[in-house]
Amino acid sequence: MLLCFGKRGFHNRELLRSSYVEISRFVREAKDLSSPLRVNGQRSLRGHTSSRSLHCSGRSLQIVSSESREADIFHTYKSSLSFSSATHEIQNLERPEFPRQEVVLHGYLGSRTDLSKNLYFVPLLSKDLSHSIQIVSSAKSIGGREHLAHKNLKSLEANTPVVVRGLLKVREPAASKDLGNVKKIKTQEVELWDVQPLNEFPNDIVITPETVFPSEKRHLQIRQDKTLRDALAFRSKTAATCRDVLSEDFGFTEVETPVLFKSTPEGAREFIVPTRRRGMAYALPQSPQQFKQILMASGISKYYQFARCFRDEDRRADRQPEFTQLDLEMSFASGKDVMVCIEILVRRLWSDMLDIKLPSPFPQMTYHQAMSTFGSDKPDLRLGMPIHRIGHLLPAGLIRMVTSLPDPILEVMLFQLGANDSNPGMTRKFINDFLDSPEGSQFNDNVYGGPGIFIYNTKQPMQGLGPFGFEAAEEIERLLDPEPGDLIVLQARKNEDFHGGSTMIGNLRLALHRAAVAQGLIPPPRGFEPLWITDFPLFSPSSASEPGQGGAAGLASTHHPFTSPKSAEDVDLLLSDPSKVIGEHYDLVMNGVELGGGSRRVHNAEMQRYIMEEVLKMTPERVGEFSHLLEALRSGCPPHAGIALGFDRLIAVMLGRDSVRDVIAFPKSGKGEDVMVKSPSEMSEDVLKTYHLRLREEE
Repeated sequence: MLLCFGKRGFHNRELLRSSYVEISRFVREAKDLSSPLRVNGQRSLRGHTSSRSLHCSGRSLQIVSSESREADIFHTYKSSLSFSSATHEIQNLERPEFPRQEVVLHGYLGSRTDLSKNLYFVPLLSKDLSHSIQIVSSAKSIGGREHLAHKNLKSLEANTPVVVRGLLKVREPAASKDLGNVKKIKTQEVELWDVQPLNEFPNDIVITPETVFPSEKRHLQIRQDKTLRDALAFRSKTAATCRDVLSEDFGFTEVETPVLFKSTPEGAREFIVPTRRRGMAYALPQSPQQFKQILMASGISKYYQFARCFRDEDRRADRQPEFTQLDLEMSFASGKDVMVCIEILVRRLWSDMLDIKLPSPFPQMTYHQAMSTFGSDKPDLRLGMPIHRIGHLLPAGLIRMVTSLPDPILEVMLFQLGANDSNPGMTRKFINDFLDSPEGSQFNDNVYGGPGIFIYNTKQPMQGLGPFGFEAAEEIERLLDPEPGDLIVLQARKNEDFHGGSTMIGNLRLALHRAAVAQGLIPPPRGFEPLWITDFPLFSPSSASEPGQGGAAGLASTHHPFTSPKSAEDVDLLLSDPSKVIGEHYDLVMNGVELGGGSRRVHNAEMQRYIMEEVLKMTPERVGEFSHLLEALRSGCPPHAGIALGFDRLIAVMLGRDSVRDVIAFPKSGKGEDVMVKSPSEMSEDVLKTYHLRLREEE
């Protein structure tokens, strides 16, 4: 223990003895305070509210009690409840018209610079962290009086939210650079008169320009990363533009539909919300699809909303279990009417938000064309690299080398490494490294047979195309027009109709391009290429992983069971060959990303019932789950069509973000978890009992 003595010391034995007594008391009480008191045999801190001091030559050692800490907390909080309104926003002080005047500013303190103990400089950041202005604090005023604000400022940590009152003054334009993404106001400064902290910033949180916070600290990620804040602001402005176009230009009505819905077999797995009524549960909506169709039967001619949607799907890259859709529906309309409306909206968004002019009209491609030409139902037109069917020209020996499939379809594509023109050796290194990588190995091991890889080389016999034979090699050169060093890729697939979203060669096309861009061999694609994909098959084969509506026909709705056949001929095919029916379904694709999908709906109750019962072979119980919709359609519902744009993905594409997590304030992880708030959380026994639930033993 450190003891302190006055200048004169102790003058007599009695005074010395008295001091030792005080010291002894202090030590005993400190020991008592360091351990919880026992009350009725139990440890407790209650009642420990006194505060004692050891006096020694005019000084004291203070033991802070829990009562005094509570008093400090209450005093600090009460002092932050009342504060002056800001007279100006910091970012607006850039304008030079402000004269010398008193100002009150709100913001966050930056890092303080001490020129001396009597003069401090500290930036004050605006509330949105976009701008800063210099605060000048001196220890004494011009009249020589001590500034309490100067002392208070020294006690405050950087990043503390404060109210600053002072005198706005003109300064010589500063030559210093901006603070990272924070723009400095360089022609004015504030002479500090008063500073009021509104909260504390703990010293265990360190924020520097290099600090990277984990997802568990999402609030600090957003505070630290201007790109995240800008993305959220961009998202807000985009939503406002959408509302303006739909409400003002097209006369849509914004209608909110319920979030607590019921479980219906639309196609995806749902999130179930149990209730306190035994055996009863809500389901969160996969989309507002059924409600918006009911609105069409309700005399609402044009509906839209920014809808929250929920799907309990297997975790896939860049998918969120909850997401936002810009959802709309139009009565007395066809799919073409909806597509025209959406094109106008999307062109307006790109023009107003990005100053980019998109083509008019957007190009269109059928599902079959997209799958056969690019191996994807959402092709990125910027990449080029079309796919060609060539199997009829290939020698049998080459086909057997490529695949063991009986009667396969063989497709070929050209992949150009522009940076390696006339250098087949570097091309070979690239493709060997790719196929040996984890991403490339899946193509070597695919069930249809690994790809046949050929490098066009004018120094080799038949330019390296010998295995094709003369006739096929000539056709390859005519069809692809290869240059030295180009890759020619051959891939087999089953001889059957397209279904699903991609083919093996289509996936390989994208993977090769990503690898080449990552290695700097080709530049990343630029610009925006919109595209409508139309004429999807109305039904696709169902499987264990994609059960669809759970019918017994072996078919599932490609989109959802409410999509209408496209033509009268397609309606007739429902009787003879449902797998050949084309639906009036359309997807909007931008740069290889599906922005949204829509369709014309079945507006007749009997036709909707026929599709469910006779085509999909749904059970009466399953069909009964749609009784509310069938009743609405039976009530003279007009023809109608609509679409839903994935708003999260739309914003990500507009901003060039790779992940939707970069444009959502509080996204879920790849496992569907919110790691900041720790959700989902385990249910306690009390909660299980309240909702009449019991956990089953794992099998």
